[in-house]
Amino acid sequence: MSTAAGGGPRFDLPEPDAFTRPYWDAAAEGRLLIRRCGACGAAHHYPREFCPRCWSEDVTWERASGRATLYTWSVVHRNDLPPFGARLPYVAAVVDLAEGPRMMTEVVGPGAQEPWIGMGLEVAFRAAGEFAVPVFRAA
Repeated sequence: MSTAAGGGPRFDLPEPDAFTRPYWDAAAEGRLLIRRCGACGAAHHYPREFCPRCWSEDVTWERASGRATLYTWSVVHRNDLPPFGARLPYVAAVVDLAEGPRMMTEVVGPGAQEPWIGMGLEVAFRAAGEFAVPVFRAA
């Protein structure tokens, strides 16, 4: 949990560390990063310091295309944690990135309230304090 500039708690703000800082800095600039393994070639997300497929530590940051396909979703009608209550209802989703990994996110914008499996999506970014969080909208 983080604290907003106004002093109240916020449950949507990232808490970067030295390892994840490049990811959050890129998101603030409108770029989505993933990790790719130099040993087996697999891409993965969420960012880890090793490949979850072959356990190699030869992983590097790579810019993702920002294209994705909706895998599954749920329309959230109740969430008491700040600031989610102000966004109700919203669409929590899992998407398949064009590069292969799955990612938890939110679907926003026109068409968000009528999602369908296989829906083409593109990344967008929601301001979150000094950072930005990747969300997806209909392509």
